[in-house]
Amino acid sequence: MSEVRLSVEPRTEFGKGAARRTRRAGKIPAVLYGHGTEPRHLALPALEFARVVRENGSNAVLTLDVENNTELALTKTITVHPLKNYIEHVDLLVVKRGEKVTVDVPVVITGEPAPGGLVNQDVDTISVEVEALHIPEQFEVSIQGAEVGTQITASQVTLPSGATLLTDPEALVVAVTEPQAETADEAGEGEGEEAAAE
Repeated sequence: MSEVRLSVEPRTEFGKGAARRTRRAGKIPAVLYGHGTEPRHLALPALEFARVVRENGSNAVLTLDVENNTELALTKTITVHPLKNYIEHVDLLVVKRGEKVTVDVPVVITGEPAPGGLVNQDVDTISVEVEALHIPEQFEVSIQGAEVGTQITASQVTLPSGATLLTDPEALVVAVTEPQAETADEAGEGEGEEAAAE
């Protein structure tokens, strides 16, 4: 995954009122912490950060330009307003080149199963430990032509070199099953309800 450079500003005001003023100025309140450093309060450019998340996912490694210094950071938590759907706050974690980090990587199912198969995805993300600058954007799991009864577990997902699986290896990621046929009892109940409604 490529690094993304963002110019950020230190924040000197705190509290809800200050956070609102920061957001009105088109910025997102953020805190950068880790590696034994004092937490640093920052303001991220809202549109640029939203674009980074949209294009690179929340595991993008950021190169932060702040007060003539640069810091490598990984997005740890993004808090989104439950109703208005804008980013309220971001927690960032300091990372170093060559350091391994723990991240949840999205799982994307590709392909179509054999005719008559129904795809059930049980796991949306897989947790791995991986070098900070080599975090995969996603894991692709192909079910092309998979027959009914096919099951793919976390241990069968191909990981990049140097990555360690942290999710339970036996965790079921995706299964190809038969579509559930409607039983005669259910069909009968449905007809009875329709008759009663008439």
